[in-house]
Amino acid sequence: PSGDHCLVLHPFCRRESTLIETGQERTAAAELPRRAIGILHLTQNLGLAQHHGINRRSHTKNVDAGLPIGVFVHVIVELSTIRHVLLTHAHLDHSPLASMLSDRTGAQIYAFGDHLAGRSEIMQKLSAQGFLGGGEGVDAAFKPDVLVAHGDQIDIEDGQLEVLHTPGHFGNHISLAWGDICFTGDHVMGWASSLVSPPDGDLTDFMASCEILAARQWRRFHAGHGAPIEGPNDRLTWLITHRKGREKEILETLSKASDTAEGLARKIYVDVNPALLPAAARNVFAHLVDLTGRGLAKPPQDIEFTSPFEIR
Repeated sequence: PSGDHCLVLHPFCRRESTLIETGQERTAAAELPRRAIGILHLTQNLGLAQHHGINRRSHTKNVDAGLPIGVFVHVIVELSTIRHVLLTHAHLDHSPLASMLSDRTGAQIYAFGDHLAGRSEIMQKLSAQGFLGGGEGVDAAFKPDVLVAHGDQIDIEDGQLEVLHTPGHFGNHISLAWGDICFTGDHVMGWASSLVSPPDGDLTDFMASCEILAARQWRRFHAGHGAPIEGPNDRLTWLITHRKGREKEILETLSKASDTAEGLARKIYVDVNPALLPAAARNVFAHLVDLTGRGLAKPPQDIEFTSPFEIR
């Protein structure tokens, strides 16, 4: 233990950038503490389970349960008393373990809703048209037991967790405020900006959610990926500035010629590994949908991923 949290090696990830791809279960390389601590936060892809707080009592809240790894479930269940399972959003690297933990412990699963919950009106409309693509890593089978809404308070032994609906990366995304600490899921990550891929991702919502978080002063963010963020408000300023800078690049490029999201990504992301260009194109497309909604860009007819957009 160190300070108000301790880090436990995730036994199944070899390095920070590695998702669990082989499906091979490895023997646990580190033990969870024998004493229960207030919140068990699983940062699946970083390879860490973080226990937050100095609550030495018996009840634990699990934030973002991650992938369904049998050995890891056994370790958690044997050495922790799980009372609540809290999900920030329904992506496959965050939610599948929830049902297994719930079955083993009897803990209820709390979330904003299923994978369709929280979508903006424009994303619902565009999704119904079927032209958007996307759907990366969505856990369509996810079902919570308890629905939470923005501003709800979840009682824990040493206080409360406040639910903040922070859509943008995903429609049903929530962050969880614990005093001046916030569990930000994938809205604010420790190692990169978040993917925003319509219709599950919505850049208009993403920017609004950044402003909601930026309206408070925070001491630390704990993200779903990456190390704890010790300068959280500075990180939010960087995210907002980064997205506005990308918007400026897109508008400047469109001022020269109309283009598709993929074409713009190739022109703008010149220093990016080509293997990452499809994800970059999804981010650009999110910007184009946002710009269209604000009257700054337009497609020839319907908004489609393959549409050539132009500035208004």
